[in-house]
Amino acid sequence: MPPGPPEEGEVAALNHDGEGVLRGAKTAFVPGALPAEQIRFRRVRRHRQYDEGELLEVLRPSPDRVAPPCAHFGLCGGCALQHMDPVAQLAAKQRELAEALARVGRVEPARWLTPLAGPTTGYRRRARLGAKFVPKRGRVLVGFRERAKPYVAALDACAVLAPPLGDLITPLSEFLTGLAARQAIPQIEVAVGEDATALVFRVLGTPGAADLAALHAFGVAHGLRIHLQPAGMDSVRWLRAPDDSWATARAEDEPWLHYTLPEHDVRLAFRPTDFVQVNAAVNRRLVSQALDELQVGGEHRVLDLFCGLGNFTLPLARRVREVVGIEGDAGLVARARYNAGLNGIDNAAFHVADLAAPDGGGAALAGRFDRVLLDPPRAGAIEVLPRVAALGAQRIVYVSCHPGTLARDLEALCHVHGYRLEAAGVIDMFPHTTHVESMAVLERAS
Repeated sequence: MPPGPPEEGEVAALNHDGEGVLRGAKTAFVPGALPAEQIRFRRVRRHRQYDEGELLEVLRPSPDRVAPPCAHFGLCGGCALQHMDPVAQLAAKQRELAEALARVGRVEPARWLTPLAGPTTGYRRRARLGAKFVPKRGRVLVGFRERAKPYVAALDACAVLAPPLGDLITPLSEFLTGLAARQAIPQIEVAVGEDATALVFRVLGTPGAADLAALHAFGVAHGLRIHLQPAGMDSVRWLRAPDDSWATARAEDEPWLHYTLPEHDVRLAFRPTDFVQVNAAVNRRLVSQALDELQVGGEHRVLDLFCGLGNFTLPLARRVREVVGIEGDAGLVARARYNAGLNGIDNAAFHVADLAAPDGGGAALAGRFDRVLLDPPRAGAIEVLPRVAALGAQRIVYVSCHPGTLARDLEALCHVHGYRLEAAGVIDMFPHTTHVESMAVLERAS
């Protein structure tokens, strides 16, 4: 539609995408606007229930408005809230969590946990970057997608990627532009460990000898481990030498990345494509809070569902008699078992099981558990909750990456399965984004 005439209005709230909400005859969502601001805007796209708007001017700024730390904010879609004070971001996320718990879960916590926060820049140790050769620009663009568009944003650097990734955007762009296969590399997985940084290049086809040598040399020059992915995740291989020997290498022979949880004397190995919590500093606080809220002791038997590579399981093993971890990804379970051996832990058992299946967990869920920790994906854990409730655990800690599915699951735990919501709070795992990570603590009702 042609842009509408300029309008003025006061922003009432933020929506789930971090856009300012203006009420009236027809609601408008305006990126870049903050609650309580008086703004001038125009409508640029119409929908049945709402319009999309464009911010023209902030007439009365919010006290929460700050200068974005990144010059690309507004173009890049990787962040939505850099113009909002980080403390205010956390408050907004806690309000969203509280609203979801009340509306969907019909619950309210007996106490609110202090929000867990950490660094707001240079924090992201895992990401997937797009790569696209653009003939009109004469170069390969590397970065996140543009806001609300499918194009790769033209970035020079990234303020939220962990070092050294944030400063590698321009070198990567220049390097990829010089490859013969520059149009056959659509994405790059990046991962930072405490001992090394890895890049996984998705390649459509087999790179030629000159490109392989160049990729290897780029890794050496920047102190990076280079991996290639010609097909699915199982095809990822380390480019150890500047030739085609990577194609016949075994995945298990590649060096792994590592991170530590020093408060629990645990070191964890992971592949560059494995799921790990993206914010290392916040993850350390998250693990400690989860263990403290579980109130575990040396006599307890604990269940860790959706355990991944042992991020919670192995610290738990340091405190309890026995811990059982269950995860649907066989590769992550293999890493968890390896990590148990790496740390000399022999009271942690790991099992592969689809926890969304009717009998998810199988025999691994046999017996009684004193405590349960849940850390499911965005879909939540609704399918396994009846089996969890039957275990008789006195206390449950639920770590969630989606307030809606958390609230739905808490509704079942509290109104069907006999638990009460003892505490809840937000975790700022993804500063400057609208992603809401949270924790809920449940106690079996007497």
